[in-house]
Amino acid sequence: MNDFRFPDIETPCVKVCVVDPETQFCIGCGRTRGEIASWIGMTAGERRGVMDALPERVATLTQRKTRRGGRQGRLAARNAN
Repeated sequence: MNDFRFPDIETPCVKVCVVDPETQFCIGCGRTRGEIASWIGMTAGERRGVMDALPERVATLTQRKTRRGGRQGRLAARNAN
């Protein structure tokens, strides 16, 4: 039996892996694709540096977006016809 285990590495992953096409940040954790791909190979200090930047990135993601759907979107579409 193979008892290979990954080391315990702190990660911001919330298992919502969708990259915003405008910013190139994951909407779940705020990392870029490159950061996600190289996460295991980064030093603890490099990972900490990325994690320190994530709250601002995630906040920026939500500030830039405007809702286009939902109830108001349906009402606007209905009123446009």
